[in-house]
Amino acid sequence: MQKKIYLMILLVGIFTIALAFIAPNFAPNDPLNTDFAHILEKPSEQYPFGTDQVGRCILSRILHGAKVSLGMTFALLGTVFILGVLIGIVSGLSGRMVDTVIMRFVDMILSFPEIVFAIAVVGIIGPGMKNTIFALSLIWWTKYARFTRILVFSVKKSEYLNAAKMAGAGTIKRVFKYILPNIISPLVVQFVLDIGNIMLALAGLSFLGLGVQPPTPEWGNMLNEGRAYLQTAPWLLIYPGLTIFFTVSLFNILGDMTRDFLDIKNA
Repeated sequence: MQKKIYLMILLVGIFTIALAFIAPNFAPNDPLNTDFAHILEKPSEQYPFGTDQVGRCILSRILHGAKVSLGMTFALLGTVFILGVLIGIVSGLSGRMVDTVIMRFVDMILSFPEIVFAIAVVGIIGPGMKNTIFALSLIWWTKYARFTRILVFSVKKSEYLNAAKMAGAGTIKRVFKYILPNIISPLVVQFVLDIGNIMLALAGLSFLGLGVQPPTPEWGNMLNEGRAYLQTAPWLLIYPGLTIFFTVSLFNILGDMTRDFLDIKNA
């Protein structure tokens, strides 16, 4: 039963990701088209989620924003995952001096709160989609580096790895044939759990005006644009907010169930 529930949630997650990239094709209106005859219009047949302060369709902007929000999330997550895992493996397999230098650098970066660090970097290099991804990448890879290093240490002195080394297997072969297969499960779990965390971080920076810039539709900056109309046009915040809430909740649940499923599978 638990396996069936997990597979169902997994399919929903995959469907959500796929839908995000084809959702713009289903948008009822142009997300950038302004219509001053329908400013702050309540949800209607023409505009199912209402319109914003310049007459743009909220539903269309949410659908187009899905591609931007999830696209940024996976671009950032893929970057930090590859970089962090690579550095973590190098640190775990290197000598004491190299490992110490890498880990002290990681500790130095981790001493800064993630959002504060990202705000500082974006404040220096300027707001925008690419700069936001770059700023968060500078700090988020350290989590994967440290986690991977710990996992490498757990298998580094195993008998099968020593046997492979004595048999003449090179470092690259040992990494891809013996180390990665034995540490990939917890890394995958962390990857899935971080989808929601990174999505929130990106939306938070956009909400502060440091991420994706208007008029590009993105869930975080939609909340930023709508906060001044909370009392007069609450749908400007309700629909983007609910979209973020349900999407993040979905991937958090998927991450938790992935962890449980892999534990059961490996038991």
